[in-house]
Amino acid sequence: MVSRFTLLTTGGAVLALAALSACSPVDDTAAPTSSATASADACPAGALPTRTAGKLTIGTDNPAYAPWFSDNDPKNGKGFESAVAYQVAQRLGYSPGNVTWTSVTFNNAIAPGPKAFDFDINQFSITPERRNAVDFSSPYYLVRQTVITTKGSKIAGAKTIAELKNAKLGAQVGTTSYTALTEVIKPTQQPSVYNNNDDAKAALENGTVDGIVVDLPTAFYMTGAELKDGVIVGQLPQVGVPEQFGLVLDKGSALTQCVSTAVDQLRQDGTLAVLEKTWLADTGGAPELT
Repeated sequence: MVSRFTLLTTGGAVLALAALSACSPVDDTAAPTSSATASADACPAGALPTRTAGKLTIGTDNPAYAPWFSDNDPKNGKGFESAVAYQVAQRLGYSPGNVTWTSVTFNNAIAPGPKAFDFDINQFSITPERRNAVDFSSPYYLVRQTVITTKGSKIAGAKTIAELKNAKLGAQVGTTSYTALTEVIKPTQQPSVYNNNDDAKAALENGTVDGIVVDLPTAFYMTGAELKDGVIVGQLPQVGVPEQFGLVLDKGSALTQCVSTAVDQLRQDGTLAVLEKTWLADTGGAPELT
């Protein structure tokens, strides 16, 4: 099966960015929820109060999944979130050589307490509950949750949420995918919970579950490049405030405003839109579930 993703080389991504940044539209739906612009004096380039002077430490999970990262190597600058992280670092005055990556599990990153990173990027949806334990930057991506399965499954042809009610479904623990599963679909069977999307995908492949819930770009990648006979059933309805991804920082971090300002700049000058075009699939082919 041909993947829906065309992953460019680092050089290709840079060329695409240079060619498109001047003309890419600004996504108004991803406007910051609460971020005043920080002054240059408040955010001295390359001299922020980071964990290590002169260095910026960025956290993410291991494994780091495509299309957010490539080859499980956050350091290579490939994949949407790796590229976003390096662009934020650049706006803060840190060259790639002054960026250090550290492995942090999803749940540990959003748990209360001191952090082993300056910021973490790992598809963290911004929620009021999580804000009690951590800070979030301005949003860098607007996301939808999606149900996927394999050809021949009992839900492969489902067009409504009602048709999913009696299915055995699963999702990664602690994620908004799991929240969407339990609060939007509300299946009659107890949902299965997995430590990561690899475990969820394995359960789908071996028939333990009929389908799993993941974010839309991950759905495109899994069905197009990883699953044999993978099928996107459809996108779940957006309920309430649009779901957005933000960078995670320690609660009360002195860096929060500076990082948010960097993200805002990337949105306003079209860079985020360019990175989406470069690394993430088109949303075509993912019908709406009603």
